Amino acid sequence: MFNKKIRPRRLRLNENIRALVRENILTVKDLVYPIFVVAGENIREEIPSMPNCYHLSVDNAVEIAKKISALGIPAVEIFGLPEYKDEIGSSAWDMSSPVQRAISAIKKAVPELLIISDVCLCQYTSHGHCGKLCGNYVDNDRTLELLQKAALSQAQAGADIIAPSDMMDGRIAAIREILDAENFSNVLIMSYAVKYASAFYGPFRDAADSSPKFGDRKQYQMDFANSREALKEVALDIDEGADIIMIKPAMAYLDIVTKVREKINLPVAVYNVSGEYAMVKAAAKNGWIDEKRIVLESLTSMKRAGADIIITYHALDVAEWL
Repeated sequence: MFNKKIRPRRLRLNENIRALVRENILTVKDLVYPIFVVAGENIREEIPSMPNCYHLSVDNAVEIAKKISALGIPAVEIFGLPEYKDEIGSSAWDMSSPVQRAISAIKKAVPELLIISDVCLCQYTSHGHCGKLCGNYVDNDRTLELLQKAALSQAQAGADIIAPSDMMDGRIAAIREILDAENFSNVLIMSYAVKYASAFYGPFRDAADSSPKFGDRKQYQMDFANSREALKEVALDIDEGADIIMIKPAMAYLDIVTKVREKINLPVAVYNVSGEYAMVKAAAKNGWIDEKRIVLESLTSMKRAGADIIITYHALDVAEWL
């Protein structure tokens, strides 16, 4: 016999009541939209494995940045395909590369839009790994100085937030050191502190032409079976000066988001990655799901788990839905 005085369903009777007591609300201000920039002019080529996402020349990146800002999305994250690759990824700090040019052009055209720049070497190296090689091993400490160069060049171009995604030990301290030394102490660091070696990155690697030419990235990205290790990585990056902590991927790692949220007071970001996005798009195209409802439910689950910032390829659609 249940207690008839206690009826939780009373709080679900209609939309106004449900809205009044809703615990988590997804807003446009929670979102970051990632874009991929390439060399050339007037280029807008759809990425086959990521429907409605495009390779954009700098001029078209500026146009979509204007749209992003007009929709109320506060930030964009910039990835790029360089014009040349070499063993150390030197195009990552070339001020004439598409990323640096896009940062400068967007900041000039849309100064209020926050620009997050990804710092990694995989799309810039001829071998596709995230650092300097010593044989088949990515040399951690010799990679740090290369990451410093890339981060500094992006700050000089006008980036507001530097986002190292390489998973080298000590890279947050190294990047903070060079930024402070070069008078960029107000540039934030959003650390990919918890980045798993995940199968969900497949479409991104096509988009960024960043697949490793041999082996995999399990020697530096995290084992997806581990959670305690995530808290260790977060603590290290906070000690080194990270301003924002990111967990990547998002949907299969909401338990990690919650564990991190419970342990720290810094802002927590999640990356709703390319494979997660592509699966939703494919299922929606086949009529198997209601795309809008699935996306809003998924992104709200990330907020419920504890995320403050959601980097997602769905951002433009969500901004228009909301």
